[in-house]
Amino acid sequence: MFQSISSRRTAAALAGLAVFALASCTSNAPADTPNANAAPKAAAVENDKPGKKVVIGFSAPAADHGWMSAITKAAKAEAGKYADVELKVAEGTNDVSLQISQVETFINDKVDAIVLLPFDGAALTPVAIKAMKAGIPVINVDREFDSPAASRATVLGDNYGMGVSAGEYICTQLKDKKDAVVAEIAGIDSLPLTQDRSKGFTKALGDCGLKVSNRVAAEFTVESGEKVTSNLLQAAGKIDAIWNHDDDQGVGVMAAVKNSGRKEFFVVGGAGSANVMRDIKSGTALVKATVIYPSTQGADGIRMARLIAQEKAFGDLVEVEVPKRIQLTAPVVTKDNVDKYLPTAFES
Repeated sequence: MFQSISSRRTAAALAGLAVFALASCTSNAPADTPNANAAPKAAAVENDKPGKKVVIGFSAPAADHGWMSAITKAAKAEAGKYADVELKVAEGTNDVSLQISQVETFINDKVDAIVLLPFDGAALTPVAIKAMKAGIPVINVDREFDSPAASRATVLGDNYGMGVSAGEYICTQLKDKKDAVVAEIAGIDSLPLTQDRSKGFTKALGDCGLKVSNRVAAEFTVESGEKVTSNLLQAAGKIDAIWNHDDDQGVGVMAAVKNSGRKEFFVVGGAGSANVMRDIKSGTALVKATVIYPSTQGADGIRMARLIAQEKAFGDLVEVEVPKRIQLTAPVVTKDNVDKYLPTAFES
């Protein structure tokens, strides 16, 4: 059921530490003339140096979606950077009962920490609480549990912020065009994350005097994206802008747009896939921007799990414990800044 990953640091990394140490010993300022106004030097951060060996269990939904696939790949890659981490990866599944069983296996195996992206946060809450009661810290990724008792730490994207960012960008592009027709292609409507994105989008549009004129919901798949977009384009004779919640389903969205032959509007994507960013960079596509929903969350969860299991803290914080909750930002990627975000984008 599980794969085990364990790796050692490379000679290059050790060489980098040596170079850093050498640089620390050299300075352009004379050693005997310290600057009285200089701030005290912070203690060296040594969190990345090998420490106590820890075993981390990782479980996420099936990688049947570009973003979800990237989550698992990034988690594996992050664990592989540390000689003191053994990662046990459960097979990705959208079966809630099976994912619960995976977490119970981690509990029975007495792993040191669990990084869990639940298919359904509410459904996985009881078994996460069980792990916490067994003394195993759980790091909740992306989809929140129902109870704060179910996790030691949580790392999230900002779904509401995604909607706000998309709405604000569309407002700047349409400016004073108060009769603009804005369409929204949501994801799975039953998910809180979709609801939050829509709420943020509606709020941002309202702040500049616009509203969602046409809204359809897809299923985060290429097929559903194409189907609902075709229906939308048939129903709406005039559109000025479209926000599509998800760049994976956006492959289908743009196929439907291409088939329609319509070009009077621009499209804003969501999540931040590499293919959409390449389209943005080309400057020739109808997609003018996308809003990031970080696929690095799984990797961040692995790093947090390692620190918690080793009783370490974040090096850049004064706080001596890893924070209880971290929420990542939702920046807008345009042609002006796409090169900054393209290297960490996921492939749809």
